Amino acid sequence: MKIALTGGSGKLGRVAVEYLRASGHEVWNLDRVGERADRGFILTDLTDYGQVIDAIAGVDDRHDGVDAVVHLGALPAPGLAPDAATFRNNMLATHSVFQAARRLGIKRIAYASSETVLGLPFDIDPPYIPVDEEYETRPESTYSLVKHLEEHMARQLCRWDPELSISALRFSNVMVPEDYRRFPQFDSDPRARKWNLWGYIDARDGAQAIEKALLTARPGFEAYIIANADTVMSRSSASLAAEVFPNVRVTKELGEHETMLGIDKARRLLGFDPQFSWRQEA
Repeated sequence: MKIALTGGSGKLGRVAVEYLRASGHEVWNLDRVGERADRGFILTDLTDYGQVIDAIAGVDDRHDGVDAVVHLGALPAPGLAPDAATFRNNMLATHSVFQAARRLGIKRIAYASSETVLGLPFDIDPPYIPVDEEYETRPESTYSLVKHLEEHMARQLCRWDPELSISALRFSNVMVPEDYRRFPQFDSDPRARKWNLWGYIDARDGAQAIEKALLTARPGFEAYIIANADTVMSRSSASLAAEVFPNVRVTKELGEHETMLGIDKARRLLGFDPQFSWRQEA
């Protein structure tokens, strides 16, 4: 496919661009920062709708249109900027990308939603463990509120256009191999990483999920939790849940280190199959 990918200079974006290109796709990185030597980089302010639709439609000798859009560009976490700046940047960027794709007749969109919509940092107990996509979103920050609103916008756009496919990938905390050396430190305090139920996503597996969301795209909106199959901890998942969330119902027998961010839907509908674990790399 020919793919316009926003935020390709970010942590997940860099890996996704490399992965998709290695899989044979043509990928253009729309971002505010990038390497001039990379002919796939197109300097773009994602909050400027005119720039976005122009960059996706075609740029001089770079490309003359795309088959799909991947939207990763955003302020990537709470607390990196004032709330008003986070709301303005992320909401405008996502609207610009979705609207541009719609106007250009592009029917396949995959984008970065976030595990934060599940209720992170879980100061209020989750409704059950493992969490999944079946309960209403619970934004607890401006960042996650925007992710909630983006998902609602995506649903409505798919209602307007029954042929449009938008996949919201609720990525867990993105990690690359050099991050894994500090994972053993997490064992000293089971509550230090309870804020996302001890989850993570290897950027390479995140890139896999992006490609599979595009290849399996079906009309309509779907949200998927994208996390690795294990936790960041050496302790068993069952013991962590029992100690830190004693009043929360555990709906299944948890494997020794099984993720508590339910990925069954992504496995079933996308064919998502995490290949990497910090246990192999640390």
